[in-house]
Amino acid sequence: MLAAECKTRQSKESKEEIEKACNLFLEYSQNKTSKNVQGALLCAAKCLLILGEYDKAKISYQKAKSMISSTIEVFRPVVIIDDSKAVSMKLKNYVEKLGYGEILLYENGKDGIKGCQKLFSTNKNPIVLLDMGLPDLEGDVVATKLLKENLDLQIIVITADEKTTQRVNKTISSGVSAFIQKPFTLDEIKNAISIAESEYSLLQ
Repeated sequence: MLAAECKTRQSKESKEEIEKACNLFLEYSQNKTSKNVQGALLCAAKCLLILGEYDKAKISYQKAKSMISSTIEVFRPVVIIDDSKAVSMKLKNYVEKLGYGEILLYENGKDGIKGCQKLFSTNKNPIVLLDMGLPDLEGDVVATKLLKENLDLQIIVITADEKTTQRVNKTISSGVSAFIQKPFTLDEIKNAISIAESEYSLLQ
């Protein structure tokens, strides 16, 4: 994945490296003695999303999801980037119910990016709940900018769009951790954040 990221930043084709990483993660997940099968499946799903293999990514994601503990043990800042105050407050209430205390709200992409950069500068790694349709920047632009600065960042995309739309596919392919469609439920938020925390713990 590091080789793929290096090639991407040099504007070179990185598909071959991502495919190799995906195969390694899938191979690791099939080893009965592996310590973190769930993490390997999540990483494989992320590689498959980047490659545009959405059906295969979904299978890997669902396998990982079935292993997720109902208890979230890691608590980090949560950044909500959504131009709807009603949706932001609903998300904030849900996240608070899950036990998170540091929750930051932003109404547009530029402010959201600045808020995340401020957290990065203090060595904090937030979970980002990102709306697709922002007034200033598209979700894929915000996701790409944030992931360029922090490759290990966990971004959860929230949108009213169908998953098959080009805009959603482009954002998912940028390397986000999870996808939620509006209207959403507390359980959907909980599962997505659990996946983000699991991915984060794998990288530590």
